[in-house]
Amino acid sequence: MEEKRAGDKRSGKKGVILMNNVFFFDSYAIVEIIKGNKNYEPFIRADIITTKLNIFEVYYGLLRDVGEKEAEEFLKKYYQFIINFDENMIRESSKFKLNNRKRNLSMVDCIGYILAKKIDIKFLTGDKEFENLPNVEFVK
Repeated sequence: MEEKRAGDKRSGKKGVILMNNVFFFDSYAIVEIIKGNKNYEPFIRADIITTKLNIFEVYYGLLRDVGEKEAEEFLKKYYQFIINFDENMIRESSKFKLNNRKRNLSMVDCIGYILAKKIDIKFLTGDKEFENLPNVEFVK
Protein backbone atom coordinates (compact mmCIF):
# COMPACT_ATOMS: atom_id res chain seq x y z
CA MET A 1 0.00 0.00 0.00
CA GLU A 2 1.46 3.34 -1.04
CA GLU A 3 2.30 5.64 1.87
CA LYS A 4 0.39 8.88 1.45
CA ARG A 5 -0.69 11.03 4.34
CA ALA A 6 -4.06 12.70 4.35
CA GLY A 7 -4.86 15.84 6.22
CA ASP A 8 -1.85 17.95 5.17
CA LYS A 9 -2.61 21.15 3.29
CA ARG A 10 0.03 20.92 0.58
CA SER A 11 -0.71 18.63 -2.35
CA GLY A 12 2.77 18.67 -3.88
CA LYS A 13 1.29 18.75 -7.39
CA LYS A 14 2.49 21.79 -9.34
CA GLY A 15 2.73 23.78 -6.12
CA VAL A 16 -1.01 23.64 -5.53
CA ILE A 17 -1.98 24.42 -1.95
CA LEU A 18 -5.34 23.16 -0.77
CA MET A 19 -6.37 25.47 2.03
CA ASN A 20 -9.21 24.19 4.15
CA ASN A 21 -10.30 21.81 1.40
CA VAL A 22 -12.53 19.22 2.95
CA PHE A 23 -14.16 16.51 0.88
CA PHE A 24 -16.35 13.55 1.60
CA PHE A 25 -14.30 10.64 0.26
CA ASP A 26 -16.48 7.83 -1.00
CA SER A 27 -15.06 4.31 -1.18
CA TYR A 28 -14.22 4.73 -4.86
CA ALA A 29 -12.06 7.79 -4.14
CA ILE A 30 -10.27 6.11 -1.24
CA VAL A 31 -9.45 3.06 -3.38
CA GLU A 32 -8.15 5.21 -6.23
CA ILE A 33 -5.88 7.10 -3.85
CA ILE A 34 -4.57 3.84 -2.39
CA LYS A 35 -3.93 2.57 -5.93
CA GLY A 36 -1.99 5.75 -6.73
CA ASN A 37 -4.33 7.09 -9.43
CA LYS A 38 -2.59 10.30 -10.59
CA ASN A 39 -5.94 12.04 -11.15
CA TYR A 40 -6.50 11.98 -7.38
CA GLU A 41 -3.15 13.57 -6.49
CA PRO A 42 -4.70 17.01 -5.82
CA PHE A 43 -6.84 15.41 -3.11
CA ILE A 44 -4.18 13.36 -1.34
CA ARG A 45 -3.56 16.13 1.17
CA ALA A 46 -7.17 17.31 1.45
CA ASP A 47 -9.05 16.92 4.69
CA ILE A 48 -11.08 13.72 4.63
CA ILE A 49 -14.55 12.97 5.88
CA THR A 50 -16.06 9.51 5.37
CA THR A 51 -18.28 7.02 7.21
CA LYS A 52 -17.76 3.65 8.87
CA LEU A 53 -19.67 2.15 5.97
CA ASN A 54 -17.10 3.42 3.47
CA ILE A 55 -14.29 2.20 5.71
CA PHE A 56 -15.98 -1.21 5.79
CA GLU A 57 -16.20 -1.36 1.98
CA VAL A 58 -12.55 -0.49 1.48
CA TYR A 59 -11.33 -2.73 4.31
CA TYR A 60 -13.28 -5.64 2.86
CA GLY A 61 -11.86 -5.04 -0.63
CA LEU A 62 -8.30 -4.86 0.69
CA LEU A 63 -8.81 -7.96 2.82
CA ARG A 64 -10.13 -9.83 -0.21
CA ASP A 65 -7.62 -8.54 -2.77
CA VAL A 66 -4.32 -7.91 -0.97
CA GLY A 67 -4.53 -9.32 2.52
CA GLU A 68 -5.08 -8.60 6.18
CA LYS A 69 -1.85 -6.68 6.78
CA GLU A 70 -2.70 -4.03 4.17
CA ALA A 71 -6.33 -3.90 5.30
CA GLU A 72 -5.21 -3.29 8.90
CA GLU A 73 -2.79 -0.55 7.80
CA PHE A 74 -5.63 1.14 5.95
CA LEU A 75 -7.99 0.86 8.92
CA LYS A 76 -5.48 2.40 11.32
CA LYS A 77 -4.77 5.25 8.91
CA TYR A 78 -8.31 6.15 7.82
CA TYR A 79 -10.54 5.34 10.79
CA GLN A 80 -9.81 8.75 12.29
CA PHE A 81 -11.70 10.44 9.43
CA ILE A 82 -15.13 8.96 10.05
CA ILE A 83 -18.20 10.98 10.85
CA ASN A 84 -21.39 9.51 12.26
CA PHE A 85 -24.88 10.08 10.99
CA ASP A 86 -28.29 10.03 12.61
CA GLU A 87 -31.74 8.67 11.77
CA ASN A 88 -32.61 11.79 9.75
CA MET A 89 -29.69 11.01 7.45
CA ILE A 90 -31.13 7.52 6.94
CA ARG A 91 -34.49 9.04 5.99
CA GLU A 92 -33.03 11.61 3.61
CA SER A 93 -30.61 9.15 2.01
CA SER A 94 -33.37 6.61 1.47
CA LYS A 95 -35.54 9.25 -0.20
CA PHE A 96 -32.62 10.27 -2.39
CA LYS A 97 -32.04 6.64 -3.41
CA LEU A 98 -35.74 6.19 -4.13
CA ASN A 99 -35.92 9.39 -6.19
CA ASN A 100 -32.88 8.27 -8.18
CA ARG A 101 -33.76 4.60 -8.49
CA LYS A 102 -32.99 4.60 -12.22
CA ARG A 103 -29.35 5.20 -11.31
CA ASN A 104 -27.37 2.31 -9.87
CA LEU A 105 -26.64 3.99 -6.52
CA SER A 106 -25.51 2.03 -3.50
CA MET A 107 -26.92 2.66 -0.05
CA VAL A 108 -23.47 3.63 1.20
CA ASP A 109 -23.00 6.17 -1.61
CA CYS A 110 -26.44 7.69 -1.02
CA ILE A 111 -25.64 8.21 2.65
CA GLY A 112 -22.26 9.75 1.82
CA TYR A 113 -23.70 12.04 -0.84
CA ILE A 114 -26.50 13.36 1.37
CA LEU A 115 -24.14 13.69 4.34
CA ALA A 116 -21.71 15.73 2.23
CA LYS A 117 -24.52 18.04 1.14
CA LYS A 118 -25.71 18.47 4.74
CA ILE A 119 -22.29 19.51 6.02
CA ASP A 120 -21.64 21.63 2.91
CA ILE A 121 -18.66 19.80 1.45
CA LYS A 122 -18.14 18.19 -1.96
CA PHE A 123 -18.67 14.46 -2.49
CA LEU A 124 -15.45 13.13 -4.05
CA THR A 125 -15.97 10.16 -6.35
CA GLY A 126 -15.21 8.59 -9.70
CA ASP A 127 -18.47 6.64 -9.70
CA LYS A 128 -20.11 7.42 -13.06
CA GLU A 129 -23.56 7.35 -11.46
CA PHE A 130 -22.69 10.61 -9.67
CA GLU A 131 -21.17 12.41 -12.64
CA ASN A 132 -23.00 15.70 -13.31
CA LEU A 133 -24.89 15.66 -10.01
CA PRO A 134 -24.64 18.86 -7.97
CA ASN A 135 -22.15 18.99 -5.11
CA VAL A 136 -19.94 16.29 -6.65
CA GLU A 137 -16.24 16.51 -7.35
CA PHE A 138 -16.04 13.89 -10.10
CA VAL A 139 -12.60 12.48 -10.87
CA LYS A 140 -11.90 9.60 -13.25
